[in-house]
Amino acid sequence: MEFYASCALGFEKELAQELKSLSLKSVRPLKGGVEFLGGLKDAYTACMYSRLASRIYLTLERFSARDADELYDGMYQIPWEEHISKDGSFAIHAQGTNDELRNTQFIAVKAKDALVDRMRDKTSARPNVELRRPDLNIRVKLNNSRATVSIDLSGEPLHVRGYRTQGKQSEAPLKENLAAFVLSAGKWYRHIRKERPVFIDPMCGSGTLCIEAALQALDRAPGLTRSYWGFDGWLKHDEELFLEVLDEAEEKAEQNKTQLKIYASDIDGYALSLAKENAKRAGVLDYIEFKQISINELEFSKQFEGGLLATNPPYGERMLNQAQLPAIYAALQRLMQSEALSNVDTCCISGDVAFEQALALKPESKQAVKNGPIDARVYYYPAHSHAEVSQHIYTLASGEKFALLLESSEQFVNRLQKVYKQRKKWAKREGISAYRLYDQDLPDYAVAIDVYEGAAQDEGRRLVQLSEYQAPKQIEEELAQTRLLDAINVTKQILSLDDGELFVKQRRRAKGGSQYGKEGSTPYELITQENGHFFKINPAQYLDTGLFLDHRLTRELVQSLAKDKRFLNLFSYTSSASVYAAKGGAFECTSVDLSNTYLEWSEENFKLNKLNDKRRYTFIRADVLSWLDEMRHSKNRWDLIFCDPPTFSNSKAMASKDFEVQRDHVELLIGISRLLTEGGLAIFSCNLRNFKIDEEALLKAGVLVEDISAQTIPEDFSRRKNIHHCFYVRRKK
Repeated sequence: MEFYASCALGFEKELAQELKSLSLKSVRPLKGGVEFLGGLKDAYTACMYSRLASRIYLTLERFSARDADELYDGMYQIPWEEHISKDGSFAIHAQGTNDELRNTQFIAVKAKDALVDRMRDKTSARPNVELRRPDLNIRVKLNNSRATVSIDLSGEPLHVRGYRTQGKQSEAPLKENLAAFVLSAGKWYRHIRKERPVFIDPMCGSGTLCIEAALQALDRAPGLTRSYWGFDGWLKHDEELFLEVLDEAEEKAEQNKTQLKIYASDIDGYALSLAKENAKRAGVLDYIEFKQISINELEFSKQFEGGLLATNPPYGERMLNQAQLPAIYAALQRLMQSEALSNVDTCCISGDVAFEQALALKPESKQAVKNGPIDARVYYYPAHSHAEVSQHIYTLASGEKFALLLESSEQFVNRLQKVYKQRKKWAKREGISAYRLYDQDLPDYAVAIDVYEGAAQDEGRRLVQLSEYQAPKQIEEELAQTRLLDAINVTKQILSLDDGELFVKQRRRAKGGSQYGKEGSTPYELITQENGHFFKINPAQYLDTGLFLDHRLTRELVQSLAKDKRFLNLFSYTSSASVYAAKGGAFECTSVDLSNTYLEWSEENFKLNKLNDKRRYTFIRADVLSWLDEMRHSKNRWDLIFCDPPTFSNSKAMASKDFEVQRDHVELLIGISRLLTEGGLAIFSCNLRNFKIDEEALLKAGVLVEDISAQTIPEDFSRRKNIHHCFYVRRKK
């Protein structure tokens, strides 16, 4: 019989070696899997023991399938009555297309029709389609004009070992076959031959690596705990032969006397509790010592004679704040170089393209893999390589030393030290607690750094946001990420920040996308002040923190014009301009935004500033464009209007399909002008860097505009004159 073991791309070579170690014959690696020949026992053996395969298929037939008719004929010729009972169940999954068969769903339906017709003709009955755990799982795979039809003997993916609780998992857990690949790349099979193998995972998450390491060391086949197989309802399944394979696997596990010791730790208590539950259900809890501790604090008191440290450092979905990365890498490097682990090999999987550079150690091997949607690499460092560090050590004027990944980052250190010293003095002199410290001053270090000093109940606290701009296409991703890691580390050192005080965000300049992008899920808030006004900021949860720093002078302008005025704030966001207007003596303030979150935030800002008169200060949830149209037909008019729209918005709650400030600003400003009282004034601002206002079209509609951008750019944004555009808007008399 011909079989095919599918696997993730990159696993083929390792999977072929694994199948050969199981004494399978004619093993041939292909793209995305490994082919082998043998009898049913060989297939059962592969299902029972393979840790790397995704599924095991039995190839039934290959035939020409240039179009629907040929596909139907080929499927009909297969003696399905020999594989499935007349009252059984089946599911068909199609892969691949060709010029005539362009839809996998259509292919599956056509194949199903042929199977059902064949069964009806041969047995006078038809089996049922059942997508969940059918008697027969069938795959129809098209490659150009040829179709390959197979039975999925696994039934469910082989990475499902059976010990996880349904619906309970930590963020982005490794699949078990990927964990097995990491262990294979780390040569764990060498260590488990020893009497007392040692395994360490200092960032274990929900425990996949340490559980997989334990199962391998204890010689427990991954299929032992499975309750369902794809061959269970197959008519040619040989139960006695399978039980023979099962008995052999159980006997191996019972005979194993390995004195295994595994050390697993993580800072996340919830993930660790899941790891313990998983280990208990997998039957390996007694072999694992779990400990809740940060890798930064982890130490081992005794020297190990050998062993493997394998880990999946948090990145992507598991990383709330990239500011933690340099410290994690430094801690991992320190651990690898410690005397206790001087004889211990290391294997890591990471989706960070700068991981190798950041760890500053030379791996013996690295292999590209997919970790879910993330492109990742598996790095192997034998114990003897841990001492070969390649870092550039920088010494501050204070004598304090820290490591740089790139020697060229010295220029960033020098620039940040200089500008921080100057900007701190300026901010103190101006009475400003929230300011921009650095904004791509050096082209190679394309980040913006904003400082928020605490005020009121948060006086003495400080939060900093570092936002990365997208690097030009000609810059390699690895180099850009390495520069970012250096920028993070340097910022922490120069400003003396802890991980919880620095937040890193990626601010993309791609066309479209809201300027209010939501980033994380855990809020981290601070009260800051500006010109004596208090505002809540949150750099952990949103790309923008709640206070647009480049509008500081614009807000001051609003305040200077607001006395005794009826003030309207459109696209009010967190209503900081409304706070200024109210503090400037506005008769009333109306703030309009589509987001409940921002309106609630606005009300908090008003309470912080003891602005509690709800008769004078109102907050309206509405689509601004629709609301403007409604107000034009009402008697409501305002003396002073501020409007700072997003560059682009396609919120589902909007009445219009979407909004683009360049395309739609004329209609917007005409609508605003119609709500002004006689002699009233509107201030319009936008952050589209290349924005061009259409004065001619506005003038035809009786709207006058005056560019005041230059006088609204604060000192800390003076390097970036086009950070925003700002205009006075009036009705022509």
